Amino acid sequence: MKLSLQSLKARHTQRSIALGIAFLVIAVLIVAFLPRGTAGLKSTFALVSQRGGVTIAAPDLVVPTSLSLYILGALVALAGGWLLIVGDRRLTLTVALVAVSSITAFLVWASRDKSINLTGMLVSSLVRATPIALAALCGIWSERSGVVNIGIEGMMLSGAFTSVVAASVSGGLFMGVLVGALTGLLLALLHAVLSIRFRVDQIISGTGIIILALGLTSYLQRSVLNNYPELNQPGPTIPALGIPGLWQIPVLGPILFNQSPVIYTLIILLVVTHIIMYYTKWGLRIRAVGEHPRAADTLGVNVFQTRYISVLISGAIAGLAGAYMSIGAAGRFNEGMTAGKGFLGLAAMIFGNYNPAGAFLGSLIFGFFDSWQEKLALLQVGVPPDLLGMAPYLATMIVLAGLVGRARVPAADGQPYEKQ
Repeated sequence: MKLSLQSLKARHTQRSIALGIAFLVIAVLIVAFLPRGTAGLKSTFALVSQRGGVTIAAPDLVVPTSLSLYILGALVALAGGWLLIVGDRRLTLTVALVAVSSITAFLVWASRDKSINLTGMLVSSLVRATPIALAALCGIWSERSGVVNIGIEGMMLSGAFTSVVAASVSGGLFMGVLVGALTGLLLALLHAVLSIRFRVDQIISGTGIIILALGLTSYLQRSVLNNYPELNQPGPTIPALGIPGLWQIPVLGPILFNQSPVIYTLIILLVVTHIIMYYTKWGLRIRAVGEHPRAADTLGVNVFQTRYISVLISGAIAGLAGAYMSIGAAGRFNEGMTAGKGFLGLAAMIFGNYNPAGAFLGSLIFGFFDSWQEKLALLQVGVPPDLLGMAPYLATMIVLAGLVGRARVPAADGQPYEKQ
């Protein structure tokens, strides 16, 4: 045990040193290259927004480009120095600080002598972060009970497909959302039976669900939806629902109070999940089953039932995420439209240390990376669009390189339980 703790401490020290050096390199790049040619220039971030034909006025945020870049570079350097001196305490917050500072620095540089609509970018970031956050929430419910669920991507894709067909046939978006959630629940039931009842390797089971969903939806897209396009016409996307008295508040109103009902549902699910996991007996049982199922069983907790319920809830949330992507945002189904959002959700879950609030923060960071490529392409900053499109996935790799091993995985995660 002593040797294990020493090796763990050494690994954390090595990681702190590596990340600290990496952050210092990023700081040098920000300070040495981005301010070139920006003397006397200003970066403008427009805060005005238009929603539903109503203009919500707000003064522009104008900052000196060079000075802002030096300050942001200094913040990144301080984060690197913190890791080198103090170690990896508050590692998640440090990584988040570096990510936000680096993103802001790039935006300040990209908007030199130009203007970016910051409110619109933040709204787009929240919209793009929603399926990632739902996928992260799905992973929390499953893995807190000890069942690894990498099949989230397949559950989302299947939910996206069936929700479009259901909405097109019924003419109701609510029916589409309901069918999408049920589809995710059914695939989660398959995963639960394979993983819990038959003790199949949970990674293999999840991978099988992804392959099944990819193949089946691709086949049905080409053989059914292409031949019967009326089945891929669910009508207008789910409209934004403005909260009276709040949605016209400058900046915050369009971002938080004039969104799709699915986004409001996400926020409610985040709060409810946190309360259940940490303040109820049921949540304590879920966490106990994920940490030490045999001890929980000895105390009278039904391990199998708890895991089944948790996995089914996670599947329903994944199906909701898929429905949001198709009938909530795109207004149709496109082959492979989830595009790795399920895996980004798992990354956000690890970033947040299996905690709903932390996972949501990670989702916002990945969602912002997913959003900024569109805005920067319009500004013609000289970066190839394909490279900008890689941003969310590069961010995922960098974040996980620093946090994997730091996040506290439930002790029995991925381990099948056999009652004696």
